[in-house]
Amino acid sequence: MAFPKVTKSTTKIFKKKSQTYEDNIGFFDRGDRVEVASKEDGFLDSYYEAIVVYQPFKKDYIIQYKTLLKDNLSGPLKGLVTLSELRPVPPQISANGFILFDQVDAFDNDGWWVGIITGKIGAKYLVYFDTFGVECVYDESELRVHQDWIDGKWISSKDQLVFNLEKYFLEKYDKFIV
Repeated sequence: MAFPKVTKSTTKIFKKKSQTYEDNIGFFDRGDRVEVASKEDGFLDSYYEAIVVYQPFKKDYIIQYKTLLKDNLSGPLKGLVTLSELRPVPPQISANGFILFDQVDAFDNDGWWVGIITGKIGAKYLVYFDTFGVECVYDESELRVHQDWIDGKWISSKDQLVFNLEKYFLEKYDKFIV
């Protein structure tokens, strides 16, 4: 089966501002499991699991990464991050497979990376990463439904898919052809 080519214009329908914990009331406590949204070049649209170790300042936290190691590999990496880089760990959503254009997080290089399903080969899924313009292959076990933390609630990308596709086609075409 041939799938349409995913381009920057088609991936824009899935792009939206993801809010962080700072946009909501409340702060994190020592021992809380969190995800760190990296703001570094080459790591945008990625999330790394961590535990809050300490809060030295009002909007800063020292965290210990779950999967990232120190340069000398002697133990888990710790870092100072701002509140705007943190969000709670999203709840697990059971997914019985994915369909074309589902927005997912793929576990790769020790973190979760936001991408879009572009196809399926056997039991594996093709995922396109807009940030890098590349497509990679993943087992279903390496994927999760993408969720955004908005106004203190988790919003699933599956909940947004129908609305986003409708908006895309309305913008691209004068009307739907059913």
